[in-house]
Amino acid sequence: MTTLTLKDSIQLPEMAFEISQHLGFSKLESAKWAWLEIAGSVLSHYVADRHERLDGLLHWFYHDLGFCARESYFSVEAADLGACVTTRQGNSTTLATVLMLLAKQLDLELEPLLLPGTTVLCSRIDDKIRYIDPLTGDDLTRHELHVLVRGELGNGVGFKPSYLKPVSLKRLISRMIHELKAGSIVSHQFEPAMECCNLLLQWHSDDLNLNRERAFIAQQLGCISVAAADLKHFVDNSPHDPVIELVKMQLKELKGKQEVYH
Repeated sequence: MTTLTLKDSIQLPEMAFEISQHLGFSKLESAKWAWLEIAGSVLSHYVADRHERLDGLLHWFYHDLGFCARESYFSVEAADLGACVTTRQGNSTTLATVLMLLAKQLDLELEPLLLPGTTVLCSRIDDKIRYIDPLTGDDLTRHELHVLVRGELGNGVGFKPSYLKPVSLKRLISRMIHELKAGSIVSHQFEPAMECCNLLLQWHSDDLNLNRERAFIAQQLGCISVAAADLKHFVDNSPHDPVIELVKMQLKELKGKQEVYH
C-alpha cells in the first residue's frame, strides 16, 4: 500500500474519497461522478425561506433520492463516503457528511455533532435550533440525544454540554477513518485496518490507544516487531493506565512469537 499524507487543509468530499480509494475500497472517479450528479441537482430546491429550504432538502434527500441507513451498519461500506454517495446508503457519519455538503450548496449550515457512537446534525436558523438524525432526517429532542448517549455508554451517564459543540472537518474525517478501521476489523481486513491506524496517528500522534489498536492489528498480520514496538511505546508513555499490567503481559507473550509478515 502506497503512503498517503493527510493534510490539515481539508476539502470534502475529495479527501474522504481519496482515503477510501487509498485503502482499497470505493473508486475515486465513480464516487466523484456520483457526488457531482447529486450536488448539481440540489440547487433546484433553493427557495427564499430558509426553514422551507431545509425541509425541502430533507424530503428530497430521504424520499426522492432514497438515502438511508445501510443494513450492514458497522461494515466498511457503511463507513465509506464514496460507497455512500454511489449506493445512497451509509452510517450516521457518512449520511451526515453528504447532507451537510448538500446543505452548504443551498447556503444552509448543518453542523456535525459527534455523540458517542453516533453523529447528528444541528441546524440554527434565526432563533430555531433543530437536531437532525442523519439516518432518517427526523428531528431529535435533547432528551432523545441523551437516550442515544445512554444507549452507547450506559444508563447512568450524564449528557455533557460538549456533545452539542460542532466539530471541525478534521474531527469528522477522523471519526470516518475510525469507523473504516472498525469495519475492516469486523471483516478481518487487517491491512486496511492497520493503514487506518497509520493515518490517524499522523493527526493524533499522542493518542496511545491507537498504538494499542495497531499492535493488535499487527499481531493478526504476524508483524510481531511492529506490535511489540507499539505495546512498548504504550507501556513507556502510560505507566498509570488501568490496563498497563495486561499490556505488559501481552508484550511478554509477543517476545516468544515468530515474525511471519512480509
